Amino acid sequence: MKVTIMLVLCLGLTQQSWATKIIGDYVETRSANVYTGPCVANAESGLTGDQAIVAWQIRKGKWKGVKLDGLGIVGVAKAKATLGDPYLNPYPAKSILIIDSRATFKQQSALIEFAQTMAPQLLKNVVKIEKTPIQLIVGEGKAHGNVKLKAGNLANVQTRKIGSKDHLCGNEFVYYQPLTPLSHAMAAYTINDEFNGIGLGVTWKINNKTNAFVGTFSQNFSD
Repeated sequence: MKVTIMLVLCLGLTQQSWATKIIGDYVETRSANVYTGPCVANAESGLTGDQAIVAWQIRKGKWKGVKLDGLGIVGVAKAKATLGDPYLNPYPAKSILIIDSRATFKQQSALIEFAQTMAPQLLKNVVKIEKTPIQLIVGEGKAHGNVKLKAGNLANVQTRKIGSKDHLCGNEFVYYQPLTPLSHAMAAYTINDEFNGIGLGVTWKINNKTNAFVGTFSQNFSD
C-alpha cells in the first residue's frame, strides 16, 4: 500500500532537469532534550528521544519546476533508538507525512520529494500520508524562537526562547544537532509538543522541555 501511494503521488512530476533554490522556516521537536547537560542527556539516552516532529514551511521556491510558495509539510517519526545518539543507530524509523491540504496533486508530490531529500533517513519509511491545513507562525525580533505549528488535529507545536530560568545544571549546550540541514538554527523551549495521529503505534504530548529547534533553510537543488 505504501509503495502504491508513493508511486501514484510521484507520477505528477516530470523527468526534466531543474536547478532551484528553496527557502523557508523550520521547526523540530524531539522526545529528548536537545539543549541540555551531559548528565541529563546520558540519563535519557536509550530510553527516550526516539520520536520527532519536523516541519518545513516554504517561503519561496520550486521543486522540479513546481512552485511551492507558502506551502508546508510535516514529518512525524518514531525511530528505534535515541535520534542523534553517536553510540546507537536509531534507524530504520517509521514516519508519517502530513501534507498541506492547499497543495495541488503536483505540489503534493513535490513536497514529499523535498521532505525526503531534506531528511532522507528519518522519512525514508513512510507508513501513512495525511492531508490537512498546515500553519507555521514564526516570531521575529524579540520574539525570535517563538513558533506555533498547527497541522490540523494531528500535530501541534508551540515553542519560545530559552530563558535563564530554564537551566537545570548551568552546564547546558546544544547536545544534539538538528535532523536536517539548516542555514540557521537555535534551540528552543517547548511549551507544547503534541502528536495525535495513527500509524506509528504511539502518540504523545510533551511540555516544558528544551527539546526543540527553530530555524530557517536555504537549499539549492539540482536534478
